[in-house]
Amino acid sequence: MKNPFKNSVEKYPFLKLFGNRYFVVLLFFGIWILFLDDASYLQHRILNKEIKTLESNRKYYQDEIQNDQKQIKELNNIEKVEQYAREKYYMKKANEDIYIIEYDTIK
Repeated sequence: MKNPFKNSVEKYPFLKLFGNRYFVVLLFFGIWILFLDDASYLQHRILNKEIKTLESNRKYYQDEIQNDQKQIKELNNIEKVEQYAREKYYMKKANEDIYIIEYDTIK
């Protein structure tokens, strides 16, 4: 009886590659690098997504810092400080009345 591997090779000629030990080692090495190693392709994809997320967060926080710095510069003026206190903390002068109007957003 013939070798079962030879029968399979006769039916499917591409299986001849698996008889070559260099190809088998190269295939094993490729699978190891792509999927099983700590620096695998899949791990790099995950890390690249995380980097993109962190860069977008960085841009958002840099914009917020610029907005805060503008507000700090504006609050150097005493009139702006008074306006800010009236808007945010509902402060008033002694002879004033404040009316707070709230709108229902529920429909």
